Amino acid sequence: MSGDAWISETAPYLAPREPGQSDAWTDEADRRGRRGGQRLLQAGEVHAPDAVRAALQLAAGEHVIVRRRLILLDDQPVELADSYYPLAIAGGTPLAEQRKVPGGAVSLLRDLGYTGAEVVEDVSAALATADECEHLGLPAGSAVMHLLRLTRTADGTPMEVSLMTMPADRHLTYRLGRQGA
Repeated sequence: MSGDAWISETAPYLAPREPGQSDAWTDEADRRGRRGGQRLLQAGEVHAPDAVRAALQLAAGEHVIVRRRLILLDDQPVELADSYYPLAIAGGTPLAEQRKVPGGAVSLLRDLGYTGAEVVEDVSAALATADECEHLGLPAGSAVMHLLRLTRTADGTPMEVSLMTMPADRHLTYRLGRQGA
């Protein structure tokens, strides 16, 4: 991606997929003549990080379900994507299992009665941690961008927090909705 602008539509990532349809990232990369993919690094119950706990309105010490993925473009790592779900929503579901979720998380959440109606995104920058450098193939001292996305249902219930970590030296524009829509 270095050197060229990449404008990403947020809306397709929040919409449930139809059976047999590929994930939004694979579709987006394919439209650009590239190959998108992802590798599941972790799935299961973990202690909620502070930012996640606050966004999901959980008490101190509560656990959440995490799905940690390494996002690939043409087999090269471009993003770490960690999605967190309250135990009350995702505990005991395929989201907590170390395997792909048929139709993706958004489709499963819809089937469980949770549909995103409001999205809030916060962007920050930091020096990459050793773990981020390792997974993203960055040298020590590299900067990364963090995008924290909170998704709530129509009644305001926080249902998912995603923390995406991207190298800061790549230009990426996120747009909610489709141009002209």
